[in-house]
Amino acid sequence: MEHEIGLDGLTKAELDVFLAAHALAGGRQEVVTSNDIRNHDLTSGITQASYHRALRSLISLDLLEKAEGYKSRHYLVRNHLAGG
Repeated sequence: MEHEIGLDGLTKAELDVFLAAHALAGGRQEVVTSNDIRNHDLTSGITQASYHRALRSLISLDLLEKAEGYKSRHYLVRNHLAGG
């Protein structure tokens, strides 16, 4: 499955940020905030700079997307990855 959706090529920081966002979304198409992702157990050991690099990378890889209706800091796990 990791290979099918492109997770096998992610760095550890990217994978941890993605998994934290996915866990917070509960496998549904729910908006998660940057603060919630940042404070998740999986991302607590990531430096601030690495966290933001990973977040930008996940957006550019279309694994996360910016949530509509918010200017910033609100994200969705891509629909085909969230199980919905």
